[in-house]
Amino acid sequence: MSHFSIEDEALLQSMLRQLLQSVREKITGAPSVECSEEILLHLEETDENFHNYEFVKYLRQYISSTLGFVIEEETDKCTSAQNQGEGSGYDTLVQHVTKKTRESKEYREMMHSLKNVMMVVVESLINKFEEDQMRSKEMQRKVKTEQHSSYHTDNCSDSDSSFNQSYTFMNQEQLLLLVEKLDPAQPKEVHQDAMQTLCSAPPSDILNCESWTNLHKHLATALLDPDPNFSDKVLKFYARTFSSCPLNMTRELYTSLAKYLELYFLSEDNYVPAISMGVDISNPDMISLLKKMRLLNEYQREVPSFWIRQPEKYMEEIMESTLSLLSVKSEPSHTASLKSLDPVYFLALVDLKAVWFKKWMHAYYSRAVVLKLLEKKYKSLIAASIEQCVCYLEACESVVHRTCRCHSFSELHTRNKQKNFYTGKELQYIHFVHSLSLLGRLLIYKQGRKLFPIQLKNRKDLVSVTDIVIMFVQLICCSPNCPKALTVHTANYSPAGLITDVLRILCDRKECATECLYTNTVIEALLQPVHFLLNEKEVHLNCRETTLIHIADILARIAAVDDGLSLLLYGDEKPSAKDNRSQSGAHTIVTFTKKLLAEDISVLSGSEMLPVLKGAFIFVCRQMYSTCEGLEVLLPYHLHESIVETWKKASLLSERIPTPVAGTECISTVNQELQSFAVLEETLLDDLLNFAATPKGLLLLQNTGAITECVTFMFGRFSKNLQVNGCEKFGYGAIVSQVAAIASGAIALENSGFIKAFVTELWAILECGRDDVRITHPRSTPEDPIDRSCQKFFLALINLLSYPTAYELIGQQVIPNKPEYSLREVPTGIIDIIDRLIIVDTDAKIHSLFNYEQSHIFGLRLLNVLCCDLDILLLLESQYKISEVLLDAQKENAITISDNTREFIIDGLSVERNHILVRINVLGGPTERNLPSRILHKGDDPYPWPMFSSYPCPMCYFAGFPRKTDVRQDDDVSKLLSALKNPDKQIGWIADTQRQFCEIIERKPYVVSGTSLAELIEKFVFHLSKTPSECYFIDREYEADTNVTTKSPTSVQQLGIKMTISYGRRLNLLRENAENDLCQVLMQCEIFLKQQQTPVKSSLRSLQGGYVSYDWFASSVFLIMMGNKDKTLTFLRQFSHLLVSAFLWMPRLHSSIHLPVDTAASGIHPVYFCSAHYIEMLLKAELPLVFSAFHMSGLAPSQICQQWLMQCFWNYMDWNDICHYIAICIFLGSDYQIYMCISVFKHLQQEILQHTQNQDLQIFLKEEALHGFQVSDYFRYMERLALTYRPVLLRDMKNIRVQST
Repeated sequence: MSHFSIEDEALLQSMLRQLLQSVREKITGAPSVECSEEILLHLEETDENFHNYEFVKYLRQYISSTLGFVIEEETDKCTSAQNQGEGSGYDTLVQHVTKKTRESKEYREMMHSLKNVMMVVVESLINKFEEDQMRSKEMQRKVKTEQHSSYHTDNCSDSDSSFNQSYTFMNQEQLLLLVEKLDPAQPKEVHQDAMQTLCSAPPSDILNCESWTNLHKHLATALLDPDPNFSDKVLKFYARTFSSCPLNMTRELYTSLAKYLELYFLSEDNYVPAISMGVDISNPDMISLLKKMRLLNEYQREVPSFWIRQPEKYMEEIMESTLSLLSVKSEPSHTASLKSLDPVYFLALVDLKAVWFKKWMHAYYSRAVVLKLLEKKYKSLIAASIEQCVCYLEACESVVHRTCRCHSFSELHTRNKQKNFYTGKELQYIHFVHSLSLLGRLLIYKQGRKLFPIQLKNRKDLVSVTDIVIMFVQLICCSPNCPKALTVHTANYSPAGLITDVLRILCDRKECATECLYTNTVIEALLQPVHFLLNEKEVHLNCRETTLIHIADILARIAAVDDGLSLLLYGDEKPSAKDNRSQSGAHTIVTFTKKLLAEDISVLSGSEMLPVLKGAFIFVCRQMYSTCEGLEVLLPYHLHESIVETWKKASLLSERIPTPVAGTECISTVNQELQSFAVLEETLLDDLLNFAATPKGLLLLQNTGAITECVTFMFGRFSKNLQVNGCEKFGYGAIVSQVAAIASGAIALENSGFIKAFVTELWAILECGRDDVRITHPRSTPEDPIDRSCQKFFLALINLLSYPTAYELIGQQVIPNKPEYSLREVPTGIIDIIDRLIIVDTDAKIHSLFNYEQSHIFGLRLLNVLCCDLDILLLLESQYKISEVLLDAQKENAITISDNTREFIIDGLSVERNHILVRINVLGGPTERNLPSRILHKGDDPYPWPMFSSYPCPMCYFAGFPRKTDVRQDDDVSKLLSALKNPDKQIGWIADTQRQFCEIIERKPYVVSGTSLAELIEKFVFHLSKTPSECYFIDREYEADTNVTTKSPTSVQQLGIKMTISYGRRLNLLRENAENDLCQVLMQCEIFLKQQQTPVKSSLRSLQGGYVSYDWFASSVFLIMMGNKDKTLTFLRQFSHLLVSAFLWMPRLHSSIHLPVDTAASGIHPVYFCSAHYIEMLLKAELPLVFSAFHMSGLAPSQICQQWLMQCFWNYMDWNDICHYIAICIFLGSDYQIYMCISVFKHLQQEILQHTQNQDLQIFLKEEALHGFQVSDYFRYMERLALTYRPVLLRDMKNIRVQST
């Protein structure tokens, strides 16, 4: 700045002038000088282009070059001071550096120099401005008369250039004089001058003029002036008024413009071309007319943003004038071809998709008025829109049937040339698109649909909403299309694409879709082309592939909603009525899809778009088979087999894609085709993966052999945070949870790298924090036991670690337990998580953690949830002696007070360990044990629960049980027992027995316990096993093993026996020596069931021998039989013949000969692929809010149900309710197992919704017992479920031997 030259001054003047011109509108619009200064001071906050001005860039560069080294020096000083622990006295580094810089000598010198220079520049600008003003005035004197010398000239003629103009204020006398000069009787020159003056005056002054009525008429007359310049000035005034005046002023001007246009079209003297002649938009008359229509339309589109602040009558005037204009119909001449264009054609030319109508219909305030006017006065406008669509449909149909080419306006938008002429056909298409948009918007709203049916002139029948939708579907089928244009030009105006967009909007609104789309008539119309192709009939489609893709898109959106899905699956019938499956939409869709996959449709063979078409229709099927009810309907078609075969073929073809080489353009077409197969391969993998959305679908996926590839594909998308699909709002959480519920899914997750990546990311968040966050201060200690940043991973781990997954990942594995851990050593698997976060029992492990307490609490909380699954508890205890580790840690956490007294240090870790120790050593339902809290209380005694470092547990954790007393047997029970001892096995004896049992369990549930319960189930099962029709499994004669006493139980069984005996003794059910008897029962059962197992070739750990989990059902029966070994064994052998044994007794069908070979080899139990499958189906139907809560939480209901059922609700229900659960299933059927779980979810509904909101649903369901739940309270509810669902459920349960896979 010290060397400031003339060139620098000129450059700065230019930059400053640009800045001032850019903000001219803001400054001139300010009411005072002070406001202008305020606007300039806050320009950076209000002007988004502030940093793009050259003057601002210049200042920034100048400041940087002058003060840059000062800022860097102060920053270095401050940083070094912070590193040495010195405080700067300011909250932030920025504040400190700013203060020091402004106090520096360099800053003062810069400001002084800058002020001097800018004073010179501003003074030069002011001098130049005054010279320009004088020169301008001199020119105005020469050009204008003295009367108008004070007015500014407006040279802009375009109707939308209505801003940045100068105003001259006028008084009433001047305005009256101006009105007189605009009188049509005045000479043309006077008109011109008056109009020029009018455009320079403030519109608000003019609209408030006393002679506004006369002026208003003169302006309307002036619009008819043939001089285009004069007419443009009139439009300029209209545009200026619309943009700057309130609605109460502009409405009159708008209505006058609309009225003028209405009269223009009604007058025979004005030139309006006929439809057949087309429109030449370069014609001056057409230019003028289109400008007026465009100005009208721009106001229509802007006015909704502010008319709510005005009285409704203003809005109604605007709407009525508009609808009146659009309702104008020209009288046809002697021939129809000479019919003149109506106003709606010109409006469509400037607003093709009727954006004005969309905005008017958006808010209820305006929508109600529009619909009221349409209903009372202007139904003809709706009728005209329908007639236009009908005419276009008839034209398309005639062209398609003649098999000739139909000209489409959509092609105009694939050209890059500007059009000046529109033919009659093009105008008809433009009107059609406008009508389509208007009708589509009407159908969205309930009151809009009430305007239908509509009577057309040339039709006897009324046109209903369904008729409109069917017409849209027919238009998709026969309207001209260009498939390449669809893929290249995303903004094209093809009729099929536009109609599909309208139908998509209807699909996305539930109430609208229910009324418009969810009818058999519409589904049949959508599927008509598919029917023709399946029946090999001649199909009149303009472009088969594109049409079918559009249809598939609509069908997929219909199938994505429950009501639409039900319509496709069952039609108008009830879900249970599945006899007419061949008549349903689902049958047609899946049959067509299978033919597409097999390329068995001749007219489509060889098509370039065939891979896309396959993907589109598989996606429709996917929307169905990814639900339980949809999969049941599609199961007989074996679609998964067709998809996997096509995937294998596409995979082989995609492997042939050559490496790109320069100069090989000749094979680009072949490469493109191979690339399409690569895309198809990924699409098919995604489709196969979605079979895993349901338990039974996961079994099908497992049997295809492609589960590993599908999970790998999922991991690829999951790592990129890609959406599952366009109709799915949530991620892959539920599918991961479903896959993790089976052993083969665990292996697939591990092989895909999913678990490794997950554990690595968890460790980074837990121990290292995020890499992209610069830490200037230490992180605050989290208030919650698990920090919010880790909560997502904690829940994901819970979802992942079901018992089948846990056994495959950690079963028979030893933890590393290294003598030393590097700080850079990151865990990569679940076994490492156990080693580093749960069993932290060495100094090496403690020192390897940056956040020892937080990380260890994370591990202990995880252990607590895992131990709620009794099978995982036994696995961890048998392999890693978890309880000993925890007791040792508690012992180390105690201090010696005196020789015989030790006190425990109460901290977060010791409280967590104490809770886990009680949980894993004290079995019982909600009222049978007392779990210690994990929260410290205020006061003198923050933790009243006693801690311990050795067994037994303190007695305060055991709830009191009533002592065993001899209760006189209930009369009703006695009657039932006497009937069972001497049954009259006539037809219906089972039903009579069940009826009596139901009456007892409903009225007096407390009597169904103890010896009465044991006798009841013992006698009933005995008679059922002797009834051939009730024996589902026919086994060969059991050969008892005399060496059973020499066979020793596994470590898991030993621990399970110990827990069972402890629980039974607390319940006063067992006598001495019960442990040995239970051991013999389990060994005899193992031998008995082994005789019915088949060798399975599998790499799964759980299938390498017998049943690896503990037999909780046999243990429950042992307790019911009061520890009587012989009764227990006899009961179990008889029970094994019944269907219910397959679902209550988990080891019964382990690797069983009674299952299909592929099902047995999958390791998936019928409790999962049958019971849990139907639990999900009923949950969605009966408790949709609960089902949605599970889906939102990323947890599959089947996983938690599988855990409950595997351990017979131990630890979740009290013993009496467990007995009632078993008795109900035995007496009433295996399907009651499903109704039981639904009842539990109904009981927990409010808590489930609350914990979903708290984002801890998984923790709640696994840790918490079923407080307040009693089986008898929900018995009537279960009976109602049985009335509805039993036929379907029992039929499928009986089909497990021949499960269709």
